[in-house]
Amino acid sequence: MADTHSLYLQGIEESTSQFLEIWHHYDNAGNGYIDGRELQNFIRELQQARKGAGLLLQILPTEENFFLFFRQQLKSSTEFIETWRRYDEDHSGFIEADELKSFLRDLLKKANRPFDEVKLEEYTLTTLKLFDSNNDGKLGLGEMARLLPDKENFLLKFQGVNMSSKEFNDIFDYYDQDGSGYIDENELDALLKDLCEKNKQDLDIQHLTTYKKNIMALSDGGKLFRKDLALILCAEEF
Repeated sequence: MADTHSLYLQGIEESTSQFLEIWHHYDNAGNGYIDGRELQNFIRELQQARKGAGLLLQILPTEENFFLFFRQQLKSSTEFIETWRRYDEDHSGFIEADELKSFLRDLLKKANRPFDEVKLEEYTLTTLKLFDSNNDGKLGLGEMARLLPDKENFLLKFQGVNMSSKEFNDIFDYYDQDGSGYIDENELDALLKDLCEKNKQDLDIQHLTTYKKNIMALSDGGKLFRKDLALILCAEEF
């Protein structure tokens, strides 16, 4: 029994390694993305490898790939942010391995996809290997957001305006006009308008309502606390 289990785990490791090898072949920039033009070639090669390898298990929860599956379940960046907020149970700003496993379990149940605990563990480890860019065993908001299509990943828009901790704290204190310790919707509106004006090459003021809606999805009953807003605007771990 132990030998069979060992061989099964070896098969999982080999299948995961082969998948990652194919993934990194297409992710030329190493940024966690495969664009639309490359996606079909990626799927085709993954399917060919699965047929030819024998040991290559179904790493992904669907016939196509995990990313399409994820996008089918979370159709907007606002829904993604709300989901993130729900599974970051300790409000650490990260999805840790256990929280990620809970997220994937609920996602699979929602889609009525069959799985067992061994397979769930495999999905969790594979997701971490793909998107944990700094290898700390947990996923930051930006890392997890790589699963979103580019047009829905509003966080990409804010990469060009990310601030140091000091800059961020100064900005937060300035726009927290009543000194409440949190940014409300009106204060966020003023902050974003100024950011759009100063960073026209990255942020389009015509999308201000969308930016605000996505960011407020991180709030606690309309109260956007310092640590929450830092996930969007601060380049350093807060």
